[in-house]
Amino acid sequence: MARRAAVAAEPDPKAWCVPCLVSLDTLQELCRKEKLTCKSIGITKRNLNNYEVEYLCDYKVVKDMEYYLVKWKGWPDSTNTWEPLQNLKCPLLLQQFSNDKHNYLSQVKKGKAITPKNNNKTLKPAIAEYIVKKAKQRIALQRWQDELNRRKNHKGMIFVENTVDLEGPPSDFYYINEYKPAPGISLVNEATFGCSCTDCFFQKCCPAEAGVLLAYNKNQQIKIPPGTPIYECNSRCQCGPDCPNRIVQKGTQYSLCIFRTSNGRGWGVKTLVKIKRMSFVMEYVGEVITSEEAERRGQFYDNKGITYLFDLDYESDEFTVDAARYGNVSHFVNHSCDPNLQVFNVFIDNLDTRLPRIALFSTRTINAGEELTFDYQMKGSADISSDSIDHSPAKKRVRTVCKCGAVTCRGYLN
Repeated sequence: MARRAAVAAEPDPKAWCVPCLVSLDTLQELCRKEKLTCKSIGITKRNLNNYEVEYLCDYKVVKDMEYYLVKWKGWPDSTNTWEPLQNLKCPLLLQQFSNDKHNYLSQVKKGKAITPKNNNKTLKPAIAEYIVKKAKQRIALQRWQDELNRRKNHKGMIFVENTVDLEGPPSDFYYINEYKPAPGISLVNEATFGCSCTDCFFQKCCPAEAGVLLAYNKNQQIKIPPGTPIYECNSRCQCGPDCPNRIVQKGTQYSLCIFRTSNGRGWGVKTLVKIKRMSFVMEYVGEVITSEEAERRGQFYDNKGITYLFDLDYESDEFTVDAARYGNVSHFVNHSCDPNLQVFNVFIDNLDTRLPRIALFSTRTINAGEELTFDYQMKGSADISSDSIDHSPAKKRVRTVCKCGAVTCRGYLN
């Protein structure tokens, strides 16, 4: 079974947001300053001089009247103005301002509320600074969420949430839906035959041709043990998209949330809906590189305490998937020594056994709100036998401490 000891999603780059997402405000501000219209970024003649509250920056009380410092959407900070509370028609932003203020005070005093001086007539600069950073983070994360959903090609929605710190979207991560071959590597190896079944569940189909069992039962749950490959129907098959042997290729069906963990593991992924046991959840995708290149990158990643390498060693050890820069939601899935996801090798159109697709299936029922995890060492779980998996030790360099918190935690990721 393909694996590397530390396919880490825990540490992540310390950066604010994806460059292509942060330039919109700058362009809008430039257009307004120069009195130019540009439909592609939403600046038209009708809204060129419009003022919309983007977020609230500060608070003060003057002669018993409450004022908020307003950042206007599409306008530079130099145009921020103090507005009386009675003029603001933005209850959600007012509530967010209040929540951010309370969160900051709670963090400073570890839950003990404090009252600023001057009878709450002005905010301390540190509080105002935190509120502005939180507002900017919220906007950046929303844009990133929108970008992820524009790029993904599966049914399930992707949400982003950070209620823990001021970390924004990773700066050097690009969402992809399928493997991205490195220069010199070809993934073009289309299947030469396909089934002609009228009902793939009962007839001799692609798995039988490959000498393995059909992977799924009638409820679209996996029924084969880990270590057994999955052969799904391909583009040459006569069966349609509703074929019971087309599960992985349909993509993620569940709404998932990329969220900031509260125990120092960086980003994680949780499901927003209940997932039945033995169900397909997501694929692990990234840049396909040679194993030699993986060794070079692995040393660099280990020195930084991170790695996203996944060896494709189903029958050989020629290629590795690197999800550090290019990947999907699985890039953010954390390790656990007691995981709820299990890895399987999948073959669909490309039947090259050196290049299996990597699919993650649930090992048990996963409730809404529960974090998704898999074992970077592929040790399996109590729900699924892992006797067929290769447990030979991975090449060790720098050992990474495990923070999964499981009762059965082994202490290290590698």
